Amino acid sequence: MAKSSKPRAGSLAYVPRKRAKKETPRIHSWVDSGEVNLLGFTGYKAGMTNVLAVDNRKNSPTAGMEVFIPVTIIETPPMVAVALRAYKKGYSGKETITEVWAKELSDDLKKRVKVPKNRNPDKGLKEIEKNMENISDIRVIMHTQPRLTAMPKKIPDLIEIAIGGDLPEKFEFAKNLLGKEVNVDNVFSENRFVDVIAVTKGKGFQGPVKRYGIKIQSRKAGKGRRHIGTGGAWKPARKLWREPLPGQMGYHTRTEYNKTILQVGKEGSKVTPKGDFLRYGPVNGDYIILSGSVPGPTKRLIRLSYPRRPQGEINFEITHINLASKQGV
Repeated sequence: MAKSSKPRAGSLAYVPRKRAKKETPRIHSWVDSGEVNLLGFTGYKAGMTNVLAVDNRKNSPTAGMEVFIPVTIIETPPMVAVALRAYKKGYSGKETITEVWAKELSDDLKKRVKVPKNRNPDKGLKEIEKNMENISDIRVIMHTQPRLTAMPKKIPDLIEIAIGGDLPEKFEFAKNLLGKEVNVDNVFSENRFVDVIAVTKGKGFQGPVKRYGIKIQSRKAGKGRRHIGTGGAWKPARKLWREPLPGQMGYHTRTEYNKTILQVGKEGSKVTPKGDFLRYGPVNGDYIILSGSVPGPTKRLIRLSYPRRPQGEINFEITHINLASKQGV
């Protein structure tokens, strides 16, 4: 039987608790890294394991010692830059002026989005150069390549990624990148912080006990026990958002700050446990190892960006990766 009382669960910081619009989260603000490069990347969550690493931080209580760190493996197949998008300043924010699509596009992408038929990137780039004074920002539209992973998913995810630097540098970088592949080691390096944006695991429609952790009423309570004791005052004559009510739980877009990149690698076999990752399979190609957990179940799309709230230095050296079976035997 469940306990009659427990600590409160479920923060009221996120209101309303609605389902995410898309499984591909949108990043509303980007942090400029100071370099002319992409400001983010995307991968797929493979699973968790743990590592032993030497803590090389000078002022750490465990400096010079080997520490145990739970980690998440993110498979990051190369992304392809398929279009360049130019913005201008509008009344309510950025407004799209034009898009320039690459000439050669994969057949998988055509299953995701309806691409322009008559693509002439050279003509489009020249028009952008002529109207540079009206342009406020330039970003790149990229797609993932899930076909390179062990997942059954084949249709790619289409994502917009910002570029660091000033406007002329952004244009030159995007122009040279159009139609090419980008690897994760071209964007991120080891021993640095990143922010993780993803959609959490969905738990469906839940009652207030599971959703907010309210107390279960005594056995003599009428009309059930797993509900709030009172719905509030008669005035105002409506339900307030502060009341813990039943509703959607999980499948929300969330950002987790300052995850550490412990390793960036190219051979997935080095991090694939015996029997492969549960509900995912083996890691075939590029990957990164992040400290701690990340939102969402396995196979979930994970977006990485430069940190909004960086904290001090980070310096770990991995000495051992646990590759024991995750099958529970």
